Amino acid sequence: MRRRLLLLALPLLALPVQAQASPPKTAHSHMTWEQRFEQANTTHNGHLTMEQAKTGYRAVARHFTAIDQDKKGYVTEDDIRAYYKAQRALHHQSASTRHPHTG
Repeated sequence: MRRRLLLLALPLLALPVQAQASPPKTAHSHMTWEQRFEQANTTHNGHLTMEQAKTGYRAVARHFTAIDQDKKGYVTEDDIRAYYKAQRALHHQSASTRHPHTG
């Protein structure tokens, strides 16, 4: 009887250990793009390089060439803002073409 009780209690004793072993959740997914830029820009000069983007702002790294239209080797918040604005316009234009308004 004691052995059975011990066997049933073992998984319960392991729960706190598993909970401590998992890394703490971060609020990274709730950050604005400006906050992500600021965090990734480790030199704090307003110029996000490809290396900084790869480390701290992967979405920018994936589209770095398109965002860095002047081929400066870095992007600024204004560059990212312009890129996002252009992407929204393309998306809106594409949605309007697929679903024209009838009146």
